[in-house]
Amino acid sequence: MGTQAVIYLLIFVGVVLIVEGIYLVTFGKSIKLNSRVNRRLAMMETGKAQEEVFEALRKERDQHLSGLKLPIMSILSHKAQQANIAFSPSALIMVMILVAALSFGGLTYFTETGLVLRCILSVLIGGGGVYFWLSGKAKKRMAAFEEQLPDAVDLIVRSLRVGHPFSNAINIVANEMPDPIGSEFGMIVDETAYGADIAAALNNMAERIDVPDLRFLTVAVAIQAKAGGNLAEVLDGLSKVIRSRFKLFRRVNAITAEAKWSGMFLSGFPLAALGGVNVMNPTYYDAVKPTEYYMPAAIAVFVMLAINVLVMRHMVNIKV
Repeated sequence: MGTQAVIYLLIFVGVVLIVEGIYLVTFGKSIKLNSRVNRRLAMMETGKAQEEVFEALRKERDQHLSGLKLPIMSILSHKAQQANIAFSPSALIMVMILVAALSFGGLTYFTETGLVLRCILSVLIGGGGVYFWLSGKAKKRMAAFEEQLPDAVDLIVRSLRVGHPFSNAINIVANEMPDPIGSEFGMIVDETAYGADIAAALNNMAERIDVPDLRFLTVAVAIQAKAGGNLAEVLDGLSKVIRSRFKLFRRVNAITAEAKWSGMFLSGFPLAALGGVNVMNPTYYDAVKPTEYYMPAAIAVFVMLAINVLVMRHMVNIKV
């Protein structure tokens, strides 16, 4: 049982690495461009017209909207939209089928699991692996966006104070900031150029990206558009609040770092010890496996480990 659990974990890790490999092989050049300059400007530098670039980015951005209406695909589609994954929904399904098939082959070759359980585990590993990969990509992109937002707000404030209208300030952010915020604000510039309301475009971006500080920016712009006021002063205050939150958040992370690593070690050590025992002495548990207490005890241990992970995570998960 312990050896099979280790094999299941290794297959799951392999699935995540396979998905990442497929993505790098398919879109590696585009990802490399994103690390140097925002993607919208990179596409324009190749000679493409603004309308053509806008259509390509809009199609890529909105391709996962249809999946949000499906009960099962909505979770994956939401993460794919946040991560701005270039895979289309059909391509994601094909990747899930591929990794599920590879998982089934690995379970067949390396374990003696029954056919029905192999099928169920293959589907769970295929879907779970893709979700885990998408979740990691989305979390990384949201963190990068949140990190860039104070600089973008400062750039807007400086632009407003020298007399630029808000639409021009957004355009400056789109031209000066790297991805992900550069292309996102560039999409707003293109949408407003074709007649969209700038406050509505900002609100749509905030709904899609789901960063709390971006919602504050959207609300400030919407209120100023209706009631008037000094938007530069409001956004300057917002920038200071965001930076203060980052400072406090990093301080909290530093204070809780030891507890987080201790929790990870204490949660992972029993599983690592179980895997090590089974590797060094596969027959170690043979004497107790036939007894009636073995399976209930094993289930109780795993339940307690799961409770331990949840409790320790709750203890160090301090909201800022």
